[in-house]
Amino acid sequence: MVFFSVAFFYQVVYLFVGMRHAEVRLPDAKRNHRYAFLIAAHNEEVVIAQLVQSIKDQDYPAELVDVYVVADACTDATAEVARRAGAFVYERNDLARRGKSWALDLGFNNVLEERGDDYYDAFIIFDADNLLSRDYLKVMNRVVDMGYLAATSYRNSKNFGSSWISSAYAIWFLREARFLNNARMICGTSCAISGSGWMVSSKIVKSMRGWDFHTLTEDIQFSTFCAANGIRIGYAPAEFFDEQPVTLAASWTQRMRWTKGFYEVFFSYGKDLCKGMARGRFASFDLMMTIAPAMILTLLSVIVNATYLFVGSLSHGFLATDTELSMCAGSLVVAFVSMYFTFFLLAVITTVFERKHIHCEQKWRLVTNCLTFPIFQMTYIPITVVALFKKVEWVPTKHEFALSVDQVTSE
Repeated sequence: MVFFSVAFFYQVVYLFVGMRHAEVRLPDAKRNHRYAFLIAAHNEEVVIAQLVQSIKDQDYPAELVDVYVVADACTDATAEVARRAGAFVYERNDLARRGKSWALDLGFNNVLEERGDDYYDAFIIFDADNLLSRDYLKVMNRVVDMGYLAATSYRNSKNFGSSWISSAYAIWFLREARFLNNARMICGTSCAISGSGWMVSSKIVKSMRGWDFHTLTEDIQFSTFCAANGIRIGYAPAEFFDEQPVTLAASWTQRMRWTKGFYEVFFSYGKDLCKGMARGRFASFDLMMTIAPAMILTLLSVIVNATYLFVGSLSHGFLATDTELSMCAGSLVVAFVSMYFTFFLLAVITTVFERKHIHCEQKWRLVTNCLTFPIFQMTYIPITVVALFKKVEWVPTKHEFALSVDQVTSE
């Protein structure tokens, strides 16, 4: 408890910053920059057209925006549907190197070869199931105009009310936007990219001649690389909507990949982050706390106390007194109660402060989600253990909610 209190106290500060200052205010952009939207899609014929249309509907000069879709090993009509919607499409069929990062690598390389290194000011990355609010690009353009080489945005959910799983995801990402990245931006430190809805400058892309981040979590790998090398990631309160898993089985598969990817990044970049911390870079410490396997420490504490309690009870006072056994039992209870209360409090605060961004017809779900959100977070404990030993590969998530922005935001 002492370790977690010290290590993660800065996030308590972020929490109060987010409550006190609300949404960060960005200066108006002095000019409109040119953008390429890049979408990696695998069998996404159901949802890809809605995303492309939401990009086409942006309140931004259309001549400065192009949409590129990489149809990655598709066995459906994703490429055809994307073309009809108005996107430039690249088809990729490399089954040996599957996954979003390899699709991005091909997309970046092809765009640079066809358009030139300096044609676009920045690339914006989305997943095929996403939808953009109409002012998304106008808001993101402000961060680009401020000189940031990378930036993330406000990740909302388009299916909050589908299940207790999707609701938990939604609250986590709303909390990440308002009380982490938003607070980081206000405090002047670096943010972190998560999943989709992020911008990377063409300067970074052309320096790599593509995309060099190919772990199971290429987004957090890139964020960690930036933190370790002093590249500051910005945040724009530009809202987009993401489809969340509905079942525990689908969620387990996805979070298993995330957890395994975090391990890969932790063991690959841990030394670099330590060097960044030694140079006084707070962002390196922040990312270290983000990718460090904190759940392992909690689990070890539980195992030690449970083992001592079990063996001590069998010894009938020889190895442990009744007072010591009571202390162990109390430690176990406190561990789970404190974890539940912490996540419950985060869910309540996020729901209250971000209520206007939550679109859900079942109002009761907002209340019950606060109660079930801690349980969802506790399921990370077995995932953390299994991911240590299990070989995990990229598995596509099936998307089915073919909605428009208006349909999502209407109550």
